[in-house]
Amino acid sequence: MDIRQELISRFFRYAAIESQSNARALCLPSSPGQATLAALLADEMRALGVENVLVDEHAIVTGVKRGNRYDTPPIGFIAHLDTVDVGLSPFIRPQILRFDGKDLCMNAKDDIWLRVAEHPELCSWIGEDIIVGDGTSVLGADNKAAIAVIMTLLGQLDEQAHGDVFVAFVPDEEIGLRGAKALDLARFPCDFAYTIDCCELGEVVLETFNAASTEIVFTGVSAHPMSAKGTLVNPLTMAINYISHFDREDTPEHTADRKGFFWFKDLVANDSEATLTCLIRDFDADGFDQRNRRIAEVAERIRLEYPTGNVRCQVNDTYRNIATSLAHDNRAVALLFQTMDELRIEKKLTPMRGGTDGAVLSARGIPTPNFFTGAYNFHSRYEFLPIPAFEKSFEVAMGICRAATEI
Repeated sequence: MDIRQELISRFFRYAAIESQSNARALCLPSSPGQATLAALLADEMRALGVENVLVDEHAIVTGVKRGNRYDTPPIGFIAHLDTVDVGLSPFIRPQILRFDGKDLCMNAKDDIWLRVAEHPELCSWIGEDIIVGDGTSVLGADNKAAIAVIMTLLGQLDEQAHGDVFVAFVPDEEIGLRGAKALDLARFPCDFAYTIDCCELGEVVLETFNAASTEIVFTGVSAHPMSAKGTLVNPLTMAINYISHFDREDTPEHTADRKGFFWFKDLVANDSEATLTCLIRDFDADGFDQRNRRIAEVAERIRLEYPTGNVRCQVNDTYRNIATSLAHDNRAVALLFQTMDELRIEKKLTPMRGGTDGAVLSARGIPTPNFFTGAYNFHSRYEFLPIPAFEKSFEVAMGICRAATEI
């Protein structure tokens, strides 16, 4: 089987396993399909000669492909098992369509089309085969394209000189990078690593947000309407008042590039208590700290406005900008750039307005930049994966392993 067919076969096999994460679940992994996929990958890794393969109670899979060059630094690759829940079906039905410049019918029954006018990025792939879903779900190239790349890499490494290559597959990246936070780094002892978890051909992520999640709890005073005057403190009103103290332009729908934001995501209230959740994002560390302080300052302001009520808040760091870690050890970036230059792939440096497992690993001491899967429109029913871009992702991973022997 040639590389193209192996990548496609693996992607279709992994996509067939429903592994959508569940943000409401408290367990890790948050869905049983992730454990099913983890077990399959572990079996396949053993069949490929990967050593020390382990699947732990959290469905975190690790292993190492031992090298034939012992003077080479150990490197790693990491991908996540889960697909995102955006309210679509968890069941993925991939298909290959040839793009001839015209709109692509993804689902004739439901009249779902991938239209060129709405997705002009298609025009770079005229005459090529493209993997799409059926429009009822995401495609799941985020991140099963990466899993297919890494597994194909493990099967092909014996054909070239390489050092030790460590691999990790982790659950629940889409709901707070939970798996990467639980990864035992003793099972992933590489000098540096790579996530393969972003979009189009050539995209490279060397910067991410600094990120935190915040829960603000408003405690009111309940009262019957007949005796509410001067007594009732409505926690829902307190929460709305709290939100009103923030700039309406300082939100994800009004910002781009390196500008951060506050994102008030969820509000649950009853007569006595309201719980508001907010996401904080900023590329700049000082700006991030200022945003964290702003959360507490407004909480205190609301508490003083409602002296018989109460406000409490807690800010939890989610991940940090990977640029900080990469500044201390640039070998991962140098190898990536060298490989892309050799393959004549134009580098598209993208400050990621989100996070990857690499942000967690970087903060934990393993510099981990991120490069492309080749797919477009992540987290959308219109996600698509041009097969030539998919192949280039594999070629970059293979090239990095080869280039590492020259350090």
